[in-house]
Amino acid sequence: MTASSLPILDSLSALADATRCRVLRLLDTHELTVGELCTVLQLPQSTVSRHLKTLGDAGWVTSRREGTSRFYSIVSDGSDGAQAQLWQLTREQLDGRPGIDQDARRLARVLARRSETSQQFFAGAAGQWDRLREELFGRDFAAQALIGLLPSHWVVGDLGCGTGVLLDMLAPHVARVIGIDASEEMLSAARERVTGRGNVDLRRGSLESLPLEAATLDAATMMLVLHHVASPQAAIADAARVLKPGGRLLVVDMLPHEREEYRRQMGHVWLGFAPDQIQRWMQQAGLTAVAASVLPPATEVKGPGLFMATGSKV
Repeated sequence: MTASSLPILDSLSALADATRCRVLRLLDTHELTVGELCTVLQLPQSTVSRHLKTLGDAGWVTSRREGTSRFYSIVSDGSDGAQAQLWQLTREQLDGRPGIDQDARRLARVLARRSETSQQFFAGAAGQWDRLREELFGRDFAAQALIGLLPSHWVVGDLGCGTGVLLDMLAPHVARVIGIDASEEMLSAARERVTGRGNVDLRRGSLESLPLEAATLDAATMMLVLHHVASPQAAIADAARVLKPGGRLLVVDMLPHEREEYRRQMGHVWLGFAPDQIQRWMQQAGLTAVAASVLPPATEVKGPGLFMATGSKV
């Protein structure tokens, strides 16, 4: 007998017991606790724990701790591994044998009970769930996560990137991010923020005459920047120029307002825009599928309402 044959012999020995085979059949599709296995198998905890130890020693099961619970699962050595092939043969023999169908029905009830607590919670908490979720996780997690839906090969431009907040959010999810701003001080802050992001390119330039070749970007954003631009229509036209065919432009800005102090305090050139005005400029720039909508206001903010507008380049 060679040393290399011992693992297979250990595996065969572990499979020689019908109850251990039933345990593996259950763990083949779901992680389960000892208590859940006891319920399905209708066996005492000491018996189930003994079988799990044997299976663990033979390399058939592994476990992980989650809070006060420990979940067990089957170990796979890959579809071409000897252990996987052995289990495939064993599983085929198990299917249809007496007791396996009953195990499956009891397992279904165990899994259903897992969700009962959540269902009971939501039945009574639906009216306050939004507030509770915000208290636990904040407001921004969903928007930040949705960025992960962007195609990983895209090149995205943040036109008027400011201090680089959006650049930092986009960089992990796309091939390249180009940030453009007219202020060297803003670019300096952005440069510090994205230190270590090798796929971020920062450039100084005017939004009406972007330092980009035509058809460079898969997507471009103008996030709360148009009201600082001398010619917003020209900026939208140049953004359309640098988009690739099929590329998309996203504009977010303020709705019309009468806060004249913004001109003095923050250098605003324009007191907001009507969404249909932005749509017209987008259409005149050759963009299609143009759409605009007012964003829901946040109750704790003090600024004017916001809108978003999008358009695609043919």
